[in-house]
Amino acid sequence: MQLSYAGDNALILYLGESTGAAVAARVQTAATAVRRVLGADLIDLVPSYASLLVIYDPLRTDHMSIIHRLHGIREEIDHASASEGGREIVLPVYYSAESGADLERLAQQCELSVEEVIALHSDTEYRVYAIGFAPGFAYLGEVDPRIAAPRLATPRAKVPRGAVAIADRQTAVYPAVSPGGWNLIGNCPQRMFDPDHEPTMPVAVGDRVRFEPISRARFLELGGELA
Repeated sequence: MQLSYAGDNALILYLGESTGAAVAARVQTAATAVRRVLGADLIDLVPSYASLLVIYDPLRTDHMSIIHRLHGIREEIDHASASEGGREIVLPVYYSAESGADLERLAQQCELSVEEVIALHSDTEYRVYAIGFAPGFAYLGEVDPRIAAPRLATPRAKVPRGAVAIADRQTAVYPAVSPGGWNLIGNCPQRMFDPDHEPTMPVAVGDRVRFEPISRARFLELGGELA
């Protein structure tokens, strides 16, 4: 763990040099520990792939106090396990050419059947590495290398809400209609961001995510929408 100043009332904890399950577990463990030791002195936490931005209340505390308390959780963070921590979240997905415009092309490109692509994608447990691009857009890793695929050369102007997609070794669910260049393989009826709900997102950095294949009928029953 390394600490760096990030402003008058902020510090960044650097928790690794690359992405991966182990580093994601350290970020999640650090976030939990920081909330506990800073309590009311904490204003906000912003987790990322391998770091954690800590913003504190300068009217209640100062840099030296924060640094002392953060060093106090170093051992806890160092013992974080990649197989532990975070919640297990199951997201339903309707995998099909109807709901995933690139599913058949991706299968051909990877020299696999559509059923094999679906099995490889849904049989993997993913870590939430970061949330960004848009509220609720969770970057999940890592996709089985047999179905990893580069971003599209020309991004789509409009990707539907709920689209489940792959880009390189990461996968994600689009939380809202937006432009995007990832490979679409299905659709998830679960809302990934709802400002009127608490919590606003079903996943957080450090959580473990699995995808569960569902039928078209079940997808529509859960509120899924097809273009």
